Formats: sequence, structure tokens, C-alpha cells
Amino acid sequence: MLGDDAELTAAVLAAQDGDETAFRTVYRAVHPRLLGYVRTLVGDPDAEDVASEAWLQIARDLDRFDGDADRFRGWAARIARNRALDHIRMRGRRPAIGGDETELTGKPAESDTAGEAIEALATDITLSLIARLPQDQAEAVVLRVVVGLDAKTAAETLGKRPGAVRTAAHRGLKRLAELLGEDPESTGVLDALPPQREPQNSAVTSASVTHMRPRTQKDM
Repeated sequence: MLGDDAELTAAVLAAQDGDETAFRTVYRAVHPRLLGYVRTLVGDPDAEDVASEAWLQIARDLDRFDGDADRFRGWAARIARNRALDHIRMRGRRPAIGGDETELTGKPAESDTAGEAIEALATDITLSLIARLPQDQAEAVVLRVVVGLDAKTAAETLGKRPGAVRTAAHRGLKRLAELLGEDPESTGVLDALPPQREPQNSAVTSASVTHMRPRTQKDM
């Protein structure tokens, strides 16, 4: 996975110019965390299929995207979320919403220090525990901590306010710590999560765009 946002931004721009190798680089960098997000929405059995549908749309609409690495992660997450919600509607199931997050928007967000010690990608055990959180908290935790979005981009993905997302993520991490405390076998799992991202004052880069041929999963 790319550790440098500048490299991911460059790969996205190259992919927009028709570089198939660059698109595979983008896919490898973003897919694991995006798949983790989809899992919290639709569950393990259907996550791969939904993520594949999301990537097909990402490939198809890439020439419309304009932005840097942070914006790309948010854009990809919105596409994945829409595909997941479509899938839920088709299956006649509803996501288990754990309360209305709008009630949090008027309250001051607590510090994001709950995730300070978190350093690497989430494990399957962690994702299964995150799936036990109320839906608003689960999505906020995964978008902020696993996908790596800042509060503003995560809020745009969810159609919420940044303060609400920060508070939901904080509460979700607190509840996750409680769940981990109930499960002795999962000791240390919080240490396997990456830190929450804060907005960076980096300029958005753009480049000329050419149409790319439709891609398949084999291209990725």
C-alpha cells in the first residue's frame, strides 16, 4: 500500500491519462481498506462482489474525478457506499442503524486522541468487532481510521457534518475498546488500526484527462 499521498495522487493522475499500470497501483493502494468499509455495510459474504462493482464504476468514471489522494479516497468511498446501499435494497435488507447521528451535530466533538496509538491496517477480528457497533459509529470508525479519511471528507461521504463524524468515531472507538475488553483473545487489536487522519493544507492537483477503455477486475 502506498504510504505517500503524493505517490497516490500521481498514480491517480497517470491512470486518468490512460496508464493501466498506474490504475493497478491505485487499486492495490486503496482496495484493502475500501473492502473493509464495504464489509461493515453488507457483511463478508457479499463484500467482494459489491467492492468489485464499486471498482468497475470507479474505472468507468475516473475521467470525471478531479483531486488529490485524500479526495480520491473519499470519492471511492462514496461510490462503494452507494453500491453497498443499492445491494442492501436489492436484497430487501436494511443496514442496522444504531440511532440518528444528527443528534450529535449540536454537541462539541470530543478529542480524536482515542485513536492516537493506532498504527497499522485493521485485522479481520477488528472489522468483525466494528460491525457490532451502531451503524453510524461503525461507518465513522472505518472511514476515519481504516479508509483513512479526514473528518471533512468522511462527512461528505456520509452526508453528515464533520463534528458529528468525529464524535461518532470517538464513541465508536470507545465502544470498540469496551468490546475488546470483553474478548481476551482480541487483546492488542486496537494497536492494529491506523491513526485517524486530519485535513492537510495541500493543494489539489489536476491534469489533462483522456478517456480510458473500460477495465475489468483482471486489469486490477
